[in-house]
Amino acid sequence: MNNRPGSILIVDDEPHNFDVIEALLTAYDYELNYASSGQEALESLEILEVDLILLDVMMPDVDGIKVCERIKAIPQYQPIPIIMVTALSTKEDLAQCLSAGADDFISKPVNALELRARVQSMLRIKQQYNALQLALDRQSVLEAEKRELLENRNSELEAEVSMRVATLKSASEMIMHNALHDALTDLPNRRLLLQQIELAILRSYQLDNYGYAILFLDLDQFNIVNDSLGHIVGDQVLISISERLKSHLDDVCLLARFGGDEFVILLEYITNIDEVIKIVERILNDFQIPLTLNSGEIFINVSIGVVLGNTNYHQAGDLLRDADLAMYKAKAQGRNSYKIFDVEMHNQAVKRMTLETDLRHALDRQDFIIYYQPIMDILNGDRLVGFEALVRWQHPTRGIVSPMDFVPIAEETGLIVALDSWVFNEACKQLAQWKIEFPDTSSLKVSINLTAQDIRQPNFLANIDRTLAETGLDGKSITLEITESMLLDDIDTTIDLLTQVKSRNIQISIDDFGTGYSSLNYIHRLPADYLKIDRSFVNQIQEAKRNHQIVQTIIALSNQLELAVIAEGIETSEQLQILRDLDCEFGQGYLFSKPLSVQEIKEKFML
Repeated sequence: MNNRPGSILIVDDEPHNFDVIEALLTAYDYELNYASSGQEALESLEILEVDLILLDVMMPDVDGIKVCERIKAIPQYQPIPIIMVTALSTKEDLAQCLSAGADDFISKPVNALELRARVQSMLRIKQQYNALQLALDRQSVLEAEKRELLENRNSELEAEVSMRVATLKSASEMIMHNALHDALTDLPNRRLLLQQIELAILRSYQLDNYGYAILFLDLDQFNIVNDSLGHIVGDQVLISISERLKSHLDDVCLLARFGGDEFVILLEYITNIDEVIKIVERILNDFQIPLTLNSGEIFINVSIGVVLGNTNYHQAGDLLRDADLAMYKAKAQGRNSYKIFDVEMHNQAVKRMTLETDLRHALDRQDFIIYYQPIMDILNGDRLVGFEALVRWQHPTRGIVSPMDFVPIAEETGLIVALDSWVFNEACKQLAQWKIEFPDTSSLKVSINLTAQDIRQPNFLANIDRTLAETGLDGKSITLEITESMLLDDIDTTIDLLTQVKSRNIQISIDDFGTGYSSLNYIHRLPADYLKIDRSFVNQIQEAKRNHQIVQTIIALSNQLELAVIAEGIETSEQLQILRDLDCEFGQGYLFSKPLSVQEIKEKFML
């Protein structure tokens, strides 16, 4: 195959226009030739090997359309792509160009990005044509050889040669198909999808009123299917879903398997967002119907991100990035839903990525401090019994960052393990120091929050033992707070681990009780010491209200399980009195104190 960069003939009666095009294409090392008229162009074609013609429409003697018709009328010049360069923009004018045999067109004034993209596209087409022609020539040679063999050999050899040619052709077609399609579903794959999106971007520059959109689909919790039913059934589900999705699309839409359980749909020639939404809603409604497989019925939900193409997009990857981001927003707002991309999503993603990077640096620099909120014995004169350790991030430029902003990121990235380990060590050191500095505080305890990721660490117990040894604290000075949701994953292992924690005299508190998924099947088996009533119940605890009954029930349950109760979020004297009347032993909240720094704790409670 010829590997030269490409020979381009520029036909224009204005030499200045040649200079402009030459300047725009100078970086690509193309061989540029110039003809000032249609007749000169035909004469140049007789002596030059041309791969592409850039043909001006408006010329004085013979216009570009007539020149195009003359060139395309000559068989040997028909394969040469022609791009019309025109200031005309009506559909009728463009249709006349295409009717004359032009392969593409560029609007004046010439845009550099558009010129380069279209030139590269047409040259690729010409190269592919040359390769095809070479293959055909080779095939012609084979056919000639076959005819010679047929003249000299019997019919058996003729059949053998014919079979060989058919096999080669079939193998070539199969290789090309496999390179552009998914092996499991036979849908277009990522490579073909990217090519088609790039073409859609080019069409959006070229055609008036041309609209397109990208739908990014992700199956919700598909890993559960593979884990519970096996990958063979999972593959059957993917095949069934691909067939179901195709039923909602017409011939101008492309459905591709992007990878794993992700599919992408390219919608073309759309006129408004309502068309897109109708298709999305039909797909979501269809997913309400279970899939029927040999193993039975399976319900699969899907989250869809939608992005509308516009002239700001120049690369397929940017469209897929934004559609993927919208899909994750849809997944976050609830299963079987969709979200349309907007610029604010991108800004939030950049902000989150920046915050994650800063968080990693903050762990290295230890840009964190611990605030302590007092826990009071509300049945015995509001006596101080301990503190809950609450981490705060001192960002170098943003100031104090709320835990609501950085803790979810830490949990998603796994950084929460290192952060919680630091909090545990620092809180234990601080309590040990207070006990030495203020002997009257010897009975105080510190409550420290844990996540599910913390207790799954293989060195979890070893780290606790090391910290107790280094600080000299007895385990009875520490309470570990765990949420109800942590208990759902492998409850038997969790109970065994907490039992080992209890053997070190450390107490266990079930945090945010009533907001999770507790079951009496295992609550009574937990080696817990406290139930902590969530602040959402305390905020609306007025008598005769539903929350009053819930709190009363939790306290009654704790009495049956021989657990103490801590109410958090106490903000008014009325709330405090109701909790006392219900025999709630302990409480914390702004009525007693907001979370305080170490110095504030010393000044308010110890000096």
